[in-house]
Amino acid sequence: MLIESDLDAVRRHETAGAEPADFDAFWQATLAEAQAVELEVRSERVESTLSLIDVYDVTFCGADGSDVKAWLRVPAGVTTPRPTVVTYVGYGGGRGLPEESLTWVASGFAHLHMDTRGQGASWSVGDTPDAGPGGPQIPGVMTKGIQSRDDYYYRRLFIDAVRAVDAAKQLPQVDAQRIAVAGGSQGGGLALAVAGLRSDLAAVVAFVPFLCDFGRATLITDAYPYREIVDYLKTHRHEAAAVYEVLGSFDAVFHARRATAPAHFSVALMDSTCPASTVYAAYNAYAGPKQITEWAFNGHEGGGIEDETQAIEFLKKHLLP
Repeated sequence: MLIESDLDAVRRHETAGAEPADFDAFWQATLAEAQAVELEVRSERVESTLSLIDVYDVTFCGADGSDVKAWLRVPAGVTTPRPTVVTYVGYGGGRGLPEESLTWVASGFAHLHMDTRGQGASWSVGDTPDAGPGGPQIPGVMTKGIQSRDDYYYRRLFIDAVRAVDAAKQLPQVDAQRIAVAGGSQGGGLALAVAGLRSDLAAVVAFVPFLCDFGRATLITDAYPYREIVDYLKTHRHEAAAVYEVLGSFDAVFHARRATAPAHFSVALMDSTCPASTVYAAYNAYAGPKQITEWAFNGHEGGGIEDETQAIEFLKKHLLP
């Protein structure tokens, strides 16, 4: 069913959340701290069952200097730089196995598929642990370290996502001038965050993005993962203002305000996981050229394969010479 019935209001929606006054200063300091750590990109060809695709096991130093894993997939035999898509994974998933997620490389792109620290047990395999600060939290990662934005889980994951692009640029199979970022749900939110934190991307793809307009999302949907925040506040009843203040630095809407690369969005009107108005909050805030596809009768699966084919055409337009 429609999660929000006033579709005109949904499409016009802009966040009512307050952007932290020191948003830019916080992220400048965060990225400067991360950049002080050597990236140490390592890449090793791995054997797989694939005949037309070469796969490399990539490791780079992410947040706090900890190792982050990724797969690099390229068309078999390619050694010269290719236009590249760096992708981020949805909530609960990891980079999976070498034979998974072949759409981008099958379309002719090099594909760097970043693992997600501390996730990768719900629906695909992960290989990157997260040793970040502990504290009271609801199962999952939405409230991990929520007591401080310096300790919050997504600070580490955003740093990983930014540095994945830096890592891609060091790989000989990657054209450093033609890199896009992409993802769905959590991966879409990460793509928007990276787009706001970097000015060197060729394009951005965000399918039904998560991490958008926390203040609205946590009030209009009972679905997880946003529900983790609500569950936390059920017992930490006097921490709501502090929690939302922390979340403000990680809201993809505010990152979208700073993004300039051409972007392709998708949104689903029956999506209870990432309600359409929260996606439109990010889309309406996005500062660069943008387009959006709306799926009227879909939930969090969005447009499925049609989302992917539209994104391929979009990226070919912006990444191929």
